[in-house]
Amino acid sequence: MSTQMMQRTYCDPYIIAEIGVNHEGSLDRAKRMIDGVARAGGHAAKFQTYKAATLASKTTSPAYWDTSKESTPSQFELFSKYDSFGEKEYLALAQHCADNGIDFLSTPFDLTSVSFLAPLMPAIKIASADLTNIPLLREVAATGSPVIMSVGASTFDEIDRSVDVLKTSGAAEICLLHCVLKYPTPSEDANLRVISSLTARYGDTATIGYSDHVAPEADGSVPALLLASALGARVLEKHFTDDRTAPGNDHYHAFDEKGLLHFTQALKEQRELAGSDAPDIDSQRSAIANARRRIFLARDLHAGEVIAPEALIPLRADDGIEIAEWDSVVGRRIRCARFAGDPLNVDDIE
Repeated sequence: MSTQMMQRTYCDPYIIAEIGVNHEGSLDRAKRMIDGVARAGGHAAKFQTYKAATLASKTTSPAYWDTSKESTPSQFELFSKYDSFGEKEYLALAQHCADNGIDFLSTPFDLTSVSFLAPLMPAIKIASADLTNIPLLREVAATGSPVIMSVGASTFDEIDRSVDVLKTSGAAEICLLHCVLKYPTPSEDANLRVISSLTARYGDTATIGYSDHVAPEADGSVPALLLASALGARVLEKHFTDDRTAPGNDHYHAFDEKGLLHFTQALKEQRELAGSDAPDIDSQRSAIANARRRIFLARDLHAGEVIAPEALIPLRADDGIEIAEWDSVVGRRIRCARFAGDPLNVDDIE
């Protein structure tokens, strides 16, 4: 993967804001959305590169989205509305991403798109619906670019086969994104534990992430993405828009600049809470010194007396031998007379 993708740590995922075709054919709008992604802390702005004629049947490509949000009844009709961008526009968008210090990505949906997009991007994204598209997989892998592949609506056997095709066709680096190919995805269908299953099955050879279609909460928060990050997702993808109320299939379940900014801030809080994988002793020195129990005398002892367990009591204090040394104290002799309530120190015993 690109350096940004490879060097992700826990709760610090590479964030892909998928503008897709939410620009609705306006290059200026697309550029403004890139600006928003950069301001909010996204690492990449992603688009979709297709022509309706090479993507969906004119006569039999029914909608699979929520038609109460996007009423267009066929995929061909919907895709025809937003397929006006060509190589010139994508070159301009790639440059605008670079000017903003973020990566440019666009999902190719045909072989021609692969060839001109590959040099512009740090990785090539394959959509869930094309996981079984063997010719496209081979074309993408042959570029030698890292591959990010969503695995929505796929079985493990299908994922195995697609990963094998990618590897045998030249892909050296692969990222698999858990995804539910349902627009929108109800929370009860998000099935985020699949991230752990993908990690167990492919984590030694692939980066694991998550592509989200769960609609944000009323306050704009995105708990599915936060949980995915906590489960170890190193790459996160979610649709991005400048107007969540706009008509269309990919606006209402997207996050906007404000939502992305809140998410990146929430991730920062998660990283602070997660800390490191080793105990932080330095910040707890005061507790170690004052809250741990130490050995005190429960009764008076005269010089030379053998120290019996019942003569001792463990109390919280900042003086005396730590209770952890109990076994090395019991059975020893007291050096000089000490009294009930005194802490027992190393110099007190023979």
